[in-house]
Amino acid sequence: MTLRDWRPPAPPLPPGLADQLQPGDPDWFARELAIAAAPHWWFWGFVLRWFGWVPGVFGRIEVTGSIPPKLREGPLLLAVNHIGDFDTFVIGVALHRAGVRPRFLVKSGIMTVPVVGPLLERCGGIRVERGTDLAPHALRVTQVALAHGGHVVAYPEGRIGLTPDGWPERGRTGLARMALAAGVPVVPVSQWGAHEVLQYRTDWGKVRTLLSAVRRRPALRVHLGPPVFFEDLAPGRLGDAHRARTRIAAALTRGLAPLRAGEPADRIAFPDATRPATAVAAFPGGVVPDDIP
Repeated sequence: MTLRDWRPPAPPLPPGLADQLQPGDPDWFARELAIAAAPHWWFWGFVLRWFGWVPGVFGRIEVTGSIPPKLREGPLLLAVNHIGDFDTFVIGVALHRAGVRPRFLVKSGIMTVPVVGPLLERCGGIRVERGTDLAPHALRVTQVALAHGGHVVAYPEGRIGLTPDGWPERGRTGLARMALAAGVPVVPVSQWGAHEVLQYRTDWGKVRTLLSAVRRRPALRVHLGPPVFFEDLAPGRLGDAHRARTRIAAALTRGLAPLRAGEPADRIAFPDATRPATAVAAFPGGVVPDDIP
């Protein structure tokens, strides 16, 4: 076996989940179902506990807010505004401090990288095959993870946000549909600062900003907001997924506002000419109407 082919062994697939397998399912689907149903791998806890200091080398991680103890027992969905390639590391550290052991939804391209991809998968990463016939498989794995008390982290925008001023986009309905189907609350996790560590640039540009961050030590702020509940909404009912999506975007925006308070008036949210500003914020300027729950 070569290093490219190596992967840690997955736990056995419970008999009850074997019925979910269908002809044509990729081989990774059975592995991810088994991992989603199993307790967290010891190695993931080891990494979070003993290597959580590494992202702090590139900035000052500041965490505010908390997750109620009862919700930490799971199941739980956590919605995060996506501002750059470095923010997943910051969020992992912040959630570990908050008593959460996260399972991240991960783009399929990362999951196919030798060694890194198999480790992410075994640590509970859920592969997202966006824009393909396999896209619904992520929902099925997430449902199993939630059914077994998992803490699943997702980016409602589906990618790094591309609004010119950095406020969260309206996002897709995928996370909202997951929450409605599973009947679980969503904890909004707002963040700011990680985009200064790895800016939206070429690979060399990313290396340059990463190295300069060690000297600059930008503030990497994370806020855990009050959970968003959806008792008045129902899965499959017309318009309810969109209402849930709006509530999630509103909660993220409310949580982000204090993290950005005091910014210089002439500061550009994303000071990078290579970053395409092609999206519109759900709530431009960070102003959320009072009539949104």
